Amino acid sequence: MISQIKKILFATDLSKNSAYAFYHAIHMARRDEAKIVILHAVEPFPDMLIAFEDFVDKVAKDRSEGAAQAIKDRLQEFSEKVDARMGISSVEFVCKTLIRPGDPVEEILKAVDEEGCDVIVVGAHGKGFLEQTFLGSVSSSVLLRTRKPVFVVPLPYEDVNADLI
Repeated sequence: MISQIKKILFATDLSKNSAYAFYHAIHMARRDEAKIVILHAVEPFPDMLIAFEDFVDKVAKDRSEGAAQAIKDRLQEFSEKVDARMGISSVEFVCKTLIRPGDPVEEILKAVDEEGCDVIVVGAHGKGFLEQTFLGSVSSSVLLRTRKPVFVVPLPYEDVNADLI
């Protein structure tokens, strides 16, 4: 039996793929009367930079604050486009926004458990070897490691209307 979806984790890297996946997260939340937890993981610095601890601490603080503002701005853009296109207020579906430093896969898996999410929605990158290897690895790793349903949304092959994303 399929359990009811009450809470959706929408993992975003703020890309076009994530913007497109946001439409699906909103559609799912609207259909199932669910709430959305938005997660953006900020990649940690490489270990070789740890020797420059003071510099890393300052940059990490600036990066964290910058990421917080960037995600708020980008999500506002997502919301405005979804609202205009779907004729709804997407903000009413979002119950929490998380910005966490760390490996995206680990942070997604932690957030799903901590927030009690029933499903994960994530955009997939699939154009070219490098993007598929580095960026697509997040969605594939999440798929392999979680016991929750994962909704992986690729960017459509046909041209996507610029207003959509």
